Amino acid sequence: MYGYAWPSVTALAYNPSTKVLCELPKLSSIRGGKIFDGFGNHLLIDDCEAHCTGSSRSSSGGRRDPGRPLSDAPKGGFEYSTLGVPRARLLRAVAGERGTKQAVTVVFLPFCYDTVAKWLCNPNLIFRPLCDSPDGNYSKLKFIVSSSVTEACNNSVLLLGPRGSGKVAVLELVLEDLLLDYPDMITLIRLNGLLHSDDNSALKEIARQLCVEHQLLFSKMASSDDNSEFMIAMLRECGLAHKTIVFVLDEFDLFTQGKQRLLYALLDAMQSVTSQAVVIGVSCRLDADQLLEKRVKSRFSHRKLLFLPPSEEDIYRLLDHVLSLPVDPSLPHDYAIEFNAKLHSMFSDERFRQVIDSYMNFSPTVRHLVKFLFRAVSDMDLKLGYLSFENFKSAISCLQRQPKIECLRDCSILELYILVCMKRLEVKEQNSYSFNAVMKEYKSIHDSFQTSDYYSQDVCLRAFEHVLQRGLVCFADGRGRIQSTEFRPVKLLISFAELSQGLKAHHSCPAILQKLAS
Repeated sequence: MYGYAWPSVTALAYNPSTKVLCELPKLSSIRGGKIFDGFGNHLLIDDCEAHCTGSSRSSSGGRRDPGRPLSDAPKGGFEYSTLGVPRARLLRAVAGERGTKQAVTVVFLPFCYDTVAKWLCNPNLIFRPLCDSPDGNYSKLKFIVSSSVTEACNNSVLLLGPRGSGKVAVLELVLEDLLLDYPDMITLIRLNGLLHSDDNSALKEIARQLCVEHQLLFSKMASSDDNSEFMIAMLRECGLAHKTIVFVLDEFDLFTQGKQRLLYALLDAMQSVTSQAVVIGVSCRLDADQLLEKRVKSRFSHRKLLFLPPSEEDIYRLLDHVLSLPVDPSLPHDYAIEFNAKLHSMFSDERFRQVIDSYMNFSPTVRHLVKFLFRAVSDMDLKLGYLSFENFKSAISCLQRQPKIECLRDCSILELYILVCMKRLEVKEQNSYSFNAVMKEYKSIHDSFQTSDYYSQDVCLRAFEHVLQRGLVCFADGRGRIQSTEFRPVKLLISFAELSQGLKAHHSCPAILQKLAS
């Protein structure tokens, strides 16, 4: 039997329903016509057809020609692609380990999968291109922290922005760079408001981390006052030793609950000339600084860095940085050149720009951008080995959750008429209207276009109640059941764009409704 060295490909478990890829141990070898993974487990392959790059030698030293099938490979055989691109179909496999068998699906992936997937899972690589600007949050935050280290001063700053905007990722980049620049001058203390919002537990955790960092004995029986005095003493000693303590308070707004004893003790201790510390608060609440008590606010430096969603220019920079393959010896040169050329050509396509605009309207945060790109890469055609416009189109449709549009598909024609009438009333700047006003608009549409879909007021009232139950409409007042349904003011909870898109997706929506809603 021949023994073959396995090419540089990655095996992933693939779930067709969710289209999620999970990395398995890399397949290491084919011995005696059998495939083994990196742990020596035998994989029995069914319906196997793969094209792999590289060359292999038989045990007798003979070299096989590229493009020629291996006669003694597993069922379906392996062959060498002259394009230098590994290709594959989904392979059904059974992994046997210690007598137990587990069904898995194995995918042999092109080179770009292994490279791009690792980049998408590494936030440092994703946010690095956004750190070049001297006016960016990375540069500002690094200056604040580094000035405390080099000039022996105290600082405090809040990082504010929506979830997924990159606050923690940029903070980690700054701390990573500063720990490399000043390895023995920074002590890092991390707290999370979800775990340490109680003042006693927070002070205890600070004391524990300080003891671990400076190789001291930590006492679990110490009181809250003892831990507070220990923290103040450590701030003084580290300041005299020209070492900066960086406190990272994640979910900062949760620390403002209660009497804010921790924040007061921390910021008050930083007023001393002997201390040398930085307090960095991270919060998704833009008014987090307004939650501080007066005595705490007076000791806070009021520095705030606002993290906004990336602009269109930043998104294209991220796309080019993350998806482009490096032209180096680790990848086939011709394949990397062609992959990048196809990618840049797609970036200039107007259809692709429409998909990106749709993404920005949906959720323009970096976290969702990474999910969007990972889904697009997961949808890549393994036979071609290149990203296409269809991959991004299917990815955006999978990520955009549109429950209201799905709800519109189940609405009756009369319910659609009611929604369109409410939309027309809002276009006429009628901010407050009731069911009776909707019925007048409904009658005017019937009189103007002589539609066949005309029902009595009692039937329309029942349809109106159904729309209320679906959550597409709600009451605009809080009077409860004091007033009848037809007299209470209501408002529309679905946007005009969603309504128009839902009408187009409805299987039996009249053309006149689509015209009125456009």
